[in-house]
Amino acid sequence: MSIAKRTHSCAPTMTDDDVIWFCRNGYWILEGVVPDEINRRAMDFLDEHPISEPSEILEEDWFVENVIVNPAAAGAVRSLLGDNFTLPVLMSNHRGTGPRHPQDWHRDGGSRYGPEVNYLQVFYYPQDVPPEMGPTELLPGSHFLYQREKHMAHYDAIKGSVLTAAPAGSIFLTSYNIWHRRGARTAPTGIRNLLKYNYWRTEDPRRDWIQEPDFDIEFADFVVDSQRHSELMRDCVDAAEMYFWLCGKSDEFHYLGGQGWPGDIPENKATPEAIARTRYRHRYGVPGDMTDRGYRPVGRTW
Repeated sequence: MSIAKRTHSCAPTMTDDDVIWFCRNGYWILEGVVPDEINRRAMDFLDEHPISEPSEILEEDWFVENVIVNPAAAGAVRSLLGDNFTLPVLMSNHRGTGPRHPQDWHRDGGSRYGPEVNYLQVFYYPQDVPPEMGPTELLPGSHFLYQREKHMAHYDAIKGSVLTAAPAGSIFLTSYNIWHRRGARTAPTGIRNLLKYNYWRTEDPRRDWIQEPDFDIEFADFVVDSQRHSELMRDCVDAAEMYFWLCGKSDEFHYLGGQGWPGDIPENKATPEAIARTRYRHRYGVPGDMTDRGYRPVGRTW
């Protein structure tokens, strides 16, 4: 059964906080969500098709049902791309053997920079991939860092990078243009398989994932979890803009600069009143506290 040009509809599984986590870090890992039996069948299939693009696996119902539309993975894809997202039409396998040095840092061809999330690049490990097997290494927050590939290759270890060592059946979603590379492989024997494929958006973005009743955009944490690699506060601004785009509210996103939202300046996150006071001063040039005059804090329409 071909899945070319097919779409999938399912319920979202990510919350507001989960989506913001993805916005600021550029990836989302689901460990061990594919059943062991399916992992073994996938490994057998890849041994029978030891090629770089085993797209025939996309014709296998058992694979589509348990990997491509796996409930946990598809629910996360649905949360980020909206309903009726398009299923993969090409399958790649990064298959490696023997000890190897780390691959050069790179972003995949066709990368575009900005807040839009119209497609996702997804990886599936059908086997256990401990550090010695050379799992993919990601640089959190780098999906906002523009750089030509020829200027990236000279970097070696980068502080704050994440090695995606994970058990069999793990799937991780990434922003297409995140910086990544194959990690160093020290295992003398064994084959590492890593399947890579894409999903695409078909519907306009809107906030239709799991909405948390106590969610408050004013207090959302948009700061990248690990070492920052962008200009100070630029990371949280980019992540906030991506979140607004995913909500279908790009026209409501306003970055005022200075020590205001969505930065991590503690005094601006003390209370909603303090945030409103800071934001109104920056946006309208009005001195004093406007909250006691019936003004609503900017962005409190969630």
